[in-house]
Amino acid sequence: MAKMKRPYILLAAVLVVGACAGPAAAQIIIPGTAPSSITPPPPPPSAPPPVITVPVVPKLADPPPLTHERIQPAPDLPKAQLRRGRSFGDRIQDCLNDSTAAQLNSADRAAYSRACAQQ
Repeated sequence: MAKMKRPYILLAAVLVVGACAGPAAAQIIIPGTAPSSITPPPPPPSAPPPVITVPVVPKLADPPPLTHERIQPAPDLPKAQLRRGRSFGDRIQDCLNDSTAAQLNSADRAAYSRACAQQ
């Protein structure tokens, strides 16, 4: 009985392998034949390459180009007058003395001295 089952098992294995190989055999391309009767369309024409303009690099040793024919120096502007006033600490001290003379409490004295010294 074992001898009789062996050919059937072998035949079943061959049929299973053959059934699985059918779709895979459709992927084989034989050399010299076209895979299908429909040829792919030609690729679209390539676009022209972009135009690249390179800027002119100035030379460090060259002077800058003159844009005007007559260049005049800027007129002399008046210089700011520096006030040689008293220092901030001196102004705070005077404002604190004034607020003490006016008999303000400490919170009012601080507010008054800040406002007074900023003037």
